[in-house]
Amino acid sequence: MKVLSIDCETQSLRAVIFSDKGEVLAKTNVEYDPPYISRGVDNAEQDPEFYWKALCKATKKLRQDAPSHFSEIEGVSLTTQRSTVVVLDKYGKPVRNAVLWLDQRLAPGRPNFKFWENLAFSIIGMKDAAHKAWRRSLANYMRVKEPELWRRVDKYLLLSGYLNYKLTGLFVDSVASQVGYIPFDYKHFRWYENLHHYKWRMFGIERHMLPSLVEPTTVIGHITREASGETGLPEGLPVIASGADKMCETLAVGCLSPEVASISLGTTATIETTTNKYIEVIPFMPPYPSLIPGKYTPEVAIFRGYWLLSWFKREFAAHEVREAERLGISAEELLNQRLKSIPPGSEGLIVHPTWTPGLDKAFSRGAIVGFSDKHSRIHVYRALIEGINFGLMEGLELIQRKTRIPVKKIGLSGGGALSDEICQITADMFGVTTYKIQTHDTSALGAAIACLVGLKRFKTFEEAVRNMVHVSSEFIPNRENHVRYDKIYNRIYKKLWRSMNGLYGELRKLETK
Repeated sequence: MKVLSIDCETQSLRAVIFSDKGEVLAKTNVEYDPPYISRGVDNAEQDPEFYWKALCKATKKLRQDAPSHFSEIEGVSLTTQRSTVVVLDKYGKPVRNAVLWLDQRLAPGRPNFKFWENLAFSIIGMKDAAHKAWRRSLANYMRVKEPELWRRVDKYLLLSGYLNYKLTGLFVDSVASQVGYIPFDYKHFRWYENLHHYKWRMFGIERHMLPSLVEPTTVIGHITREASGETGLPEGLPVIASGADKMCETLAVGCLSPEVASISLGTTATIETTTNKYIEVIPFMPPYPSLIPGKYTPEVAIFRGYWLLSWFKREFAAHEVREAERLGISAEELLNQRLKSIPPGSEGLIVHPTWTPGLDKAFSRGAIVGFSDKHSRIHVYRALIEGINFGLMEGLELIQRKTRIPVKKIGLSGGGALSDEICQITADMFGVTTYKIQTHDTSALGAAIACLVGLKRFKTFEEAVRNMVHVSSEFIPNRENHVRYDKIYNRIYKKLWRSMNGLYGELRKLETK
């Protein structure tokens, strides 16, 4: 059996045909140019039709390049970047550009919380986070800054819901795609039934604006005649619910229990596992729905994770970029080769990778500490990788404290996992075996697994994973290196937030004056 996965990411869109053995039979990739539009320092937007046109271009090219495989597709599933919002009018047309997860704009004003709600947030130390969540809501921003546009809004969707609508004509989305500033009840996998719950006031969205929700593996709908004409997909082809990109990656590396973790070394670096129980690793931060119905995916994220390496290449690695062009390889490959010249711990150089604030650290900054005259730019490059991993180690510590189950191995995906050097550094730092699977298209593979379970090719996710997920390489930790990393983590890294938090706050005050 063959299925099509559509993976709509931040930088590109991929269409991949998988077999029920997990083989990539055919794929095509459409790069975005530009990935997003910036109308201000903190803005990241894109025309929703831009994503739809990329999808249509990818599927038509796939039909052209692999007609025999394309004609045998029995279902299609969609996975997308998370927290990107699309608002539509009553005719199903976009009211404004989509606002990406990268966008940092804040609504002016303060939320209308009740006294006891503000008190409760203060007691658990999350008042700033709760207020920032209100300010991060696009609905609240539009209500204040774009009132005329807001009055036209009839549907408030995540990007996954918008593309599902374009494919099927229905306002339906998967519960496993609901990650964002929305009134979603993560514990019970539904919109909050009590319309007086504070989350409705926090995010400023009305119930009728939101799509219907279904569990992963459910048939969302079928390809409409109009969508068939634009995409080349057969009319009536079933569209099966999967989930957001990180949930798909977690399933695709075989993370089915708390004993296995999934690390995504992408633009946002994340560490997740899969649990039967609802656990909040950080207060006020719920676990997200797993692709496996009824299960949860606790997650800790390092925002602007491997974005830091792109930033480094752009700002500091012009020499390596030129040399890589001469050698006919990528700059990343050359930089990763040079990681071996720097010892574990980067000779005392440490990165605190909190460049972009999360809700648990609502007004943080980033820092590089420990500079001396012996440090080169390659030291900085390695320290960035180690700093991101230190942040993920802290996340794993929080997750294990809640699950009380030690992680025995870690599956790796994302752009950073293309590098064997980075995979080995990760194994050394975490002290457990890390591994990669047979394809780099892990988000697409996760969606394909959900699709095949939905089409009844496999009875369970466990059966699907046994047949479709295959470890291609393993990285065994170097114990000497692990001991060194463990000392740096416990003696220095874990103290950085406490030491730097006050200074970050002072910088914020100076910036706003």
